[in-house]
Amino acid sequence: MHPIQHAQNRPDHPAIIMAGSGETVTYGEMEATANRFAHLLRARGFGPGDTFAVLMENTAHYLQLVWGSQRAGTMFVPISTRLTAPEIAYILKDSEAKLLISSTMFADVLAALPGEGADMGTLVLGSGGEDDLEAALSAQPADPIADQTAGMVMLYSSGTTGRPKGVRPAPPEDPDVQAVNPLMGLAVMGAGMPADGSMVYLSPAPLYHAAPIGWCSTAQRLGGTVVVMEKFDPDSALAAIEKYKVTDSQWVPTHFVRFLKLTDEERNRYDLSSHQRALHAAAPCPVPVKQAMIEWWGPIVNEYYAGSESIGMTLVKSKDWLTHPGTVGKAIHGTLHICGGDGEEVSAGTDGLIYFENDILPTYHNDPEKTADAMHPKGWMTLGDIGHVDDDGFLFLTDRKSHMIISGGVNIYPQEIENLLVTHPKVMDAGVIGAPDPDLGEKVVAVVQPIDMATAGEALEQELRDFLAPSLSRIKMPKLFDFRPDLPREANGKLYKRELRDEYEAKAKESA
Repeated sequence: MHPIQHAQNRPDHPAIIMAGSGETVTYGEMEATANRFAHLLRARGFGPGDTFAVLMENTAHYLQLVWGSQRAGTMFVPISTRLTAPEIAYILKDSEAKLLISSTMFADVLAALPGEGADMGTLVLGSGGEDDLEAALSAQPADPIADQTAGMVMLYSSGTTGRPKGVRPAPPEDPDVQAVNPLMGLAVMGAGMPADGSMVYLSPAPLYHAAPIGWCSTAQRLGGTVVVMEKFDPDSALAAIEKYKVTDSQWVPTHFVRFLKLTDEERNRYDLSSHQRALHAAAPCPVPVKQAMIEWWGPIVNEYYAGSESIGMTLVKSKDWLTHPGTVGKAIHGTLHICGGDGEEVSAGTDGLIYFENDILPTYHNDPEKTADAMHPKGWMTLGDIGHVDDDGFLFLTDRKSHMIISGGVNIYPQEIENLLVTHPKVMDAGVIGAPDPDLGEKVVAVVQPIDMATAGEALEQELRDFLAPSLSRIKMPKLFDFRPDLPREANGKLYKRELRDEYEAKAKESA
């Protein structure tokens, strides 16, 4: 199944609805735009494997560009709209993108890119000028290109140095653009999504993330309607479920936390009876939060564990989660292996590094060292997470990647922030950690050793915020600065971040 078939069989069926505005794109219209974009890429010299990037808010164009690339055989690189010009420029250079597609919302960022070394073509939605995306598309034919072949998406996640690294997927086994992909089988057989075109799928998150772009594409492969929220708001999300009779959805724990902060009157205002399946992932969900969501929505809340690397996936439905609270489920894609420090598999109940065994594995773009570090001698791959399986085979996550912070479902690596802080003339040393936060899951905390403790205080904090602002996206900006005369650092340079995290976790428990 593929949108090409749905455009032929049900051209007037809605493929995309923007939740706020109600703007609707039918399968027939999406097919025409996807074909125009494929022609546009060919006209600009793009062949299979060539890369372009998209920096755009949630719009009706986003998924149409995905499908145009998917049939042109090109590499689509989604860029987070939270990033600064230097961060974006790095991704553009590293991915070897030949084209950047954006919108007028990012005019200031686009203007700053040339100074950061982004030398490439640009198309801008709504510009009205020579670089106008819609004008460029309308100049192309709406019939398919002659040499269709399956394209790919390369998502960026931070590397060990704090620089983002592209997760380069393995080439598709079948170059046919309409070939079935693994996520379709997982959606239908695992999550229970309908394959009869009746699905109405709500996507509340930014489309540049792995889960939204993957699940939205899958919903459209299955002939469903994707309702895209321009921006998440708990009340608006509930209203969208009622208005569009949403059957399926995908969330992160932060969404659940914000839902549960609504009053009973606000929660009960809407008819959610159409809602049959609610997936969630991206970060560990606090047990009390998930219990409350299941009590409210019923046993439709299903959780999975996976990553941008797509090396494997676990899934747990509400029924099994209630008897194994805190689990992220059993493997439904790939084979799980939990290994100790010596690389040998450990027994049930013992923590270890989580590996997935899979026939098809990705690489980290331009980073063979990171790829090698993620591999087990037996050819398995890890996301760097620590966990264990119980006697029933259910996986539990007990720690995350070495120092990664997950704030609001977004992965943040502290090294980049630390590297910036220590270049400030008044900073001797710095460590950045994630501390418990009731809304975001974790908040970014900067523990700073000033050269002179006498300078510690609000004035220095503001000075450091001003110093970081041009280079850090807002989500990475520390929520708290903690000034100390020294940090728990070993003579060999190792910073004992666990001591700092344990301290903040203890404080959170005391204040709870």
